Parts: sequence; C-alpha cells; structure tokens
Amino acid sequence: MSTIASEVAKKLLQIKAVKLQPKNPFQWASGINSPIYCDNRILLSYPEVRTYIKNALQNKLLAFPEFDVIAGVATAGIPHGVLLADAINKPFVYVRSKNKGHGRQNLIEGELREGAKVLVVEDLISTGMSSMAACDALTDRGAELVGVMAIFTYGFDVSKDLFTEKGIPLETLTNYRVLLQEALESDYINNEEKITLESWNTDPKGWKVA
Repeated sequence: MSTIASEVAKKLLQIKAVKLQPKNPFQWASGINSPIYCDNRILLSYPEVRTYIKNALQNKLLAFPEFDVIAGVATAGIPHGVLLADAINKPFVYVRSKNKGHGRQNLIEGELREGAKVLVVEDLISTGMSSMAACDALTDRGAELVGVMAIFTYGFDVSKDLFTEKGIPLETLTNYRVLLQEALESDYINNEEKITLESWNTDPKGWKVA
C-alpha cells in the first residue's frame, strides 16, 4: 500500500469527501444501494487538501508518456484537471456529458487540435462508462489518448475490464481497498463493517443491507 494512496484516502475521510454508512446506505442515481458515497468536489473547499491532491496528480504523471493537452470530464473532473494543467503549464479542454443545447452545440470545450496527445482527468471511477464516453468523444475529434487519471476508484471488475478491453491505461491516486483499511485503522469502521463494505464491492447490484 503506497504512502500517497494511504494519505489521500485518509484526507478524503477526514474532510468527509467520502462517507461510509454500511447500515444506512445511500442510493445512487442508477438505483444501486451503496454503503459509500464519494464527492471529491468537497476537497476543493480545503486549500491544503486541494494542493496535496494537485501535487499527487502531478507526481502520478510519471506513469504516462508525454502528452500535449489535459482533458477534464464534466463536471467533477474539470477543476482537478484545470489545477493540474495550470501546475504544469499545459492546455486544457473539457468534455461534456452531452452536446451543449445551444450556440455551437459543443461536446468538447476548448481548443483541441487533431492529433494532439491527451491525458484525461476524472475525479472518480465507478463503472468507467463516463470516462469511456469522454475518451470516445476525444478520439472522434482526432485526439490520441495517453490514458486516464483519477483521484479514486471503487475498483469494480466492470471498470477494470472496460479499460483493459479498450487498451486505455488507468492510474488513480487511491482506491476502495486502501480506503477501507484507512477507515478501519482510524476507527471510522469496525471489522464487521469492513466485511460488509467488502461484500458490497464484489456485488454492488445484488448487495442488501444485513
């Protein structure tokens, strides 16, 4: 377990960007009952944490080849992508979830030249579908993808399989397994709750509150 992955998980728990409620689950828009809710927008309100995340993302760039542009995925990936692009002095664009409803009806905002090598920035990875839609939009515009980077991943098999199938490298600062370990060590959860949270992760659609 890397120091950075553990520290990121710890900070997300401390500022309540991640909430764990195994006995009183949240309901996602998809209808899935979930004992975890992750909202990385919250870290933008904490300058010290925000800076740490920005620096951690910058260090993670070593996992990727050279690129020309950073692309944020709307909406939560935009601010983190902007902060990173500013830190390394790179152009930035962002990808909408759907075409703008008026004006030029853009799907991609900003100047993206054909053949540009692009790194995609997300806040978190669940099924991976929103990331992949953004990747498809970029390649449709003639961009060359070097990979996707995110702050957190639930580590679902469906997302792992999707990125493998598409041949797109994925790197995240931390993940669900590390988060649960940090939550246990900080007494946020107990061993029984950790087991419940692990069981949800293996079968989120079929999971039910015990």
